[in-house]
Amino acid sequence: MPDASPILWWVRRDLRLADNPALAAACRSGRPVIPVFIHDELVAGLGAAAKWRLGQGVEHFARILGARNSRLILRRGAALEVLRALVAETGAGAVIWSRAYDPDSVARDKAVKAELSADGIEARSVPGFLLFEPWTVETGQGAFYRVYTPFWKAVRDRPVAEPQPAPGIIPRPERWPTTDEIENWRMAAPMRRGAAVVARHARIGEEAAQDRLGVFVEERIADYKERRDFPAANATSHLSENLTCGEISPRTLWHAGLAAMDAGKAGAEHFLKEVVWREFAWHLMWHSPQIATANWREGWDSFPWSTDETTPEVTAWKQGRTGIPLVDAGMREMYVTGRMHNRTRMIVASYLTKHLMTHWQVGLRWFADHLTDWDPAANAMGWQWVAGSGPDAAPYFRIFNPVSQVAKFDPDHAYLDAWIAEGRARPSATALSYFEAVPLSWGLSPDDSYPAPIVSAEEGRRRALAAYEARSG
Repeated sequence: MPDASPILWWVRRDLRLADNPALAAACRSGRPVIPVFIHDELVAGLGAAAKWRLGQGVEHFARILGARNSRLILRRGAALEVLRALVAETGAGAVIWSRAYDPDSVARDKAVKAELSADGIEARSVPGFLLFEPWTVETGQGAFYRVYTPFWKAVRDRPVAEPQPAPGIIPRPERWPTTDEIENWRMAAPMRRGAAVVARHARIGEEAAQDRLGVFVEERIADYKERRDFPAANATSHLSENLTCGEISPRTLWHAGLAAMDAGKAGAEHFLKEVVWREFAWHLMWHSPQIATANWREGWDSFPWSTDETTPEVTAWKQGRTGIPLVDAGMREMYVTGRMHNRTRMIVASYLTKHLMTHWQVGLRWFADHLTDWDPAANAMGWQWVAGSGPDAAPYFRIFNPVSQVAKFDPDHAYLDAWIAEGRARPSATALSYFEAVPLSWGLSPDDSYPAPIVSAEEGRRRALAAYEARSG
């Protein structure tokens, strides 16, 4: 007799129906499928904005499943304990989930798989978060790639399976186990009043992600390479928040990019390169998990970065009050939207690590608390790339000039005007919303005077180069 016991589908960062290998495998079995999301210690440890955004995604996905005659069971606690309890309650004989690649998730998942298997429960993880499993992409010597360009050349012509449609039916059990109410988890609480502001800019769920992709491919991908570095241009896909929550799959992005390239849209290949940049970051994290917490390159532990997060200079950086307009605009965009344009992220990171001589870990932690599109691999690699301590890094002496970058990428000051309110007769709505989003304890007002630079572009560059030369000597 075929096994008719239910399958627990452990939902994580794969909040979608289409192109979801774990869901598809569960449905193909013909057995009842019980979707469950677990608020475990890894969810509890997320930064404020990332936790809020994940909570919004989970709540939305629960409604989607409900409309499909299914249900998302919500439980809080250690993953193994929750899954064991659900096995006992439902008689489930299997648990399936989409594979994760960060070190904390890997450690948790290995333990869960081993313990459930010892209990006689089938425990299976499947791909779905990346285009290629990290152990399948190797150099000719059998090592992993440490530089992006050879990695891109190695994977650009590899076949990627077509994204699969959502299952027609999600088999349901005769009885559903009890579920928590997501409101009781208070996932928005750490955001305080900022949640209402950021919510205006979030686009939650699979349908919103597909719409975003469609608009991007139709209207913007052709000019993507030429316009993507202009922060006021609205030239990017804005899909980062959806991708990090798994509301759209990387295979869907890949094949949309390929179709656009086949249609002669010039920027499509560069978009594919950016999809692979994310892939590269996750492969690096899999092979060298220390990238999230320590300098990736040898010899950087002695570099004289400050780790003091309470200095007036670092406080000004955190508050978007450095007196360097492009840096401040980027930080304010993050507080209001939960995201920051990629060009501005590099400038903001360069200013902290080089002009202010502050450790990249300080910035990484701050971003982790304020980005709705927080991606541990991409952000760790990005910070170390800018700082000079990471793989494929910009040389330390490459120091972004936040003044000349305005002249190059925001010549009409449209981006600055969108995010800086002080000193303007009619500040934009987005610039004013920054003061709605930040903590009242900061005591900031749009009527304040705009600050003088805490460290000028020229002074910061001299200081950074002196430290680099002293290290090299």
